Amino acid sequence: MQMKNILLVDDDKDLSQSLANLFDPEKFNFSFLDDGTEVCEFVDEHDDIDLVMLDVNLPSLSGLEVLKQIKQHKENLPIIVISGFVSTDDAMEAMREGAFEYLTKPFQIEKLIDTVNKACGYSTAHKSSVTTAVQEEATQSGINEIVGQSPEIVEIAKLIGQVAKSDAAVLIIGESGTGKELVARAIHRHSKRRANAFLSVNCAALPETLLESELFGHEKGAFTGAYFKRIGKFEQADSGTLFLDEIADMTMLTQSKLLRVLQDKSFQRVGGSENLTVNVRIVAATNKSLVQCMKEGSFRVDLFYRLKVVSIYIPPLRERRVDVPQLVGYFCKRFASQLDQPIRRVSKKAMQMLTKYPWPGNVRELENNIQNALVMSKNETLQPEDFPVFSEDTSKLQIDLSTLKDDYTETFAKIIDPIMPKLIVNSPGQIFHFLESAFERAVISSCLKHFDGNQVKTSETLGISRNTLRDRISRYGIY
Repeated sequence: MQMKNILLVDDDKDLSQSLANLFDPEKFNFSFLDDGTEVCEFVDEHDDIDLVMLDVNLPSLSGLEVLKQIKQHKENLPIIVISGFVSTDDAMEAMREGAFEYLTKPFQIEKLIDTVNKACGYSTAHKSSVTTAVQEEATQSGINEIVGQSPEIVEIAKLIGQVAKSDAAVLIIGESGTGKELVARAIHRHSKRRANAFLSVNCAALPETLLESELFGHEKGAFTGAYFKRIGKFEQADSGTLFLDEIADMTMLTQSKLLRVLQDKSFQRVGGSENLTVNVRIVAATNKSLVQCMKEGSFRVDLFYRLKVVSIYIPPLRERRVDVPQLVGYFCKRFASQLDQPIRRVSKKAMQMLTKYPWPGNVRELENNIQNALVMSKNETLQPEDFPVFSEDTSKLQIDLSTLKDDYTETFAKIIDPIMPKLIVNSPGQIFHFLESAFERAVISSCLKHFDGNQVKTSETLGISRNTLRDRISRYGIY
C-alpha cells in the first residue's frame, strides 16, 4: 500500500495525536493543524494530500466554511468532517457540500479506520480528475426541523445532505407521524431548487377525479362544476419540488399519468389536449409497504422504481427513544414562543415516562401532548399528570410494562450463571455492556442466518429499523 498523506485539523492536539496513533505509521503520514484559516493554504501547497479530517468547531473559521473553501478548488479531495456533538443541521450541510463522511465523537474505532481507508481509496481513484465546481451558498433555517441525536436520525440527516444535491426522485418510508414531510422539506431546503416552490399533496385525502385535478389542473368545462380553468400543482411547482404524501393510495389511473410525468416531464390538464412540460422534482412518501401493494396489484411496478431512485426510512419513535428528551425540549421552546409564555421545564419523572412510553402516534403524538400540557397545565414544572397520554390513565405505562413476559429469563440465566464469576474477576464495571453487546450480536446473527442474510426481513422481524440493523452489522462485523 502506498503511503497515504492525511491532514488532521482539530484544536484538541491530544485527540489528534491519539487518532493518528491508531494507524500504521508506515502506511499513513499525518500532518496537524489547529486553526481553520491555515487549512486552504496548506492544501494548496501540498498536492500530495490524500485526505483531510476536519473538526466542525475550529478557532477563527468553522470547519464547514473550510470544507466549502477546499471544495471550490479541489472538488475530488475527500474530507471527513468530525464533530464533538451531534448536529443534524451540520450533518446535512456537510454532506450537501461534498463531505465524504460525517462522524461524531467518541468514535467507533472500527468504523473510523474503515472510513479512512475507503476515503483514501476514493482519493487514489480520483487523483487524475481535475475539475472546478461552483458551490451553492448555504442557507440557514430558523427552525431545526430534523431533531434528534440517535444514530438513525444522524444517518437520515446525512442522506438528506447527499440526495439534496441531485434532482433524483426520493421515496420516504415510515409510519404516520414520524415526520416524512419534514424530511421532504429539508431535502428541498438544502437543494438548488430551494428558491422555488415546495408544494405538498395528500393522495389519500382526495377522490380520484379531484386528485387528478389537484395534480394536473383542468380545463373549463372538463367535468360538472369545472366553471373555470385550474392550474394544477405540477405547473405551480415548476422548477421546484412536489411532495406526494400517501402515494400508495393513488389510483392506478392516476399512477399511470404520474409515471408519464416522471418519464417525459409532460402531461395534459384534465379535459385538455395540450402537452405541458414541467421541471419538477418528486419526493413521495408512504406508510404502507409498496412491495406488498405491488403483489396485490394496487401499485405499478414501473412507477415504484421511478419513485425509489433513493429511499429514506424513518424509524418510529419507539425505536429511537434517545431522541425523546431533545424533542421534548424543542417542542417546549417552540410552543412557549407561539403561546407567548416562559419556557417551562419537565420534571424528571415525567421525562422518564415520556421516554419509556412507546408513542404509537410517533412524533406527532408527542408534539400534541407537549402542546396540550403547555396550554392546560398551571404547574411551573410539567408533571406526568399534565400530559393527556398519562392523565387519562396514569397507571397505563406501568400496566404495559408489567405485562411484559419473561419466558426466556430462566434460559438466559442458565447460560450466564456459569460465566458470571469469571466476568466479575476479569471485567468489573463492564459486564452489563459486554453481555448486552454479545446478546445483541447473537440475536441479529441468528435472525440474519434464518433469513439467508435478507436485511429487510431481519429488520422487520426484529422490530428495528434498517439503519439500526446496518449499524449493528457494521459494529459487530457480522457477515
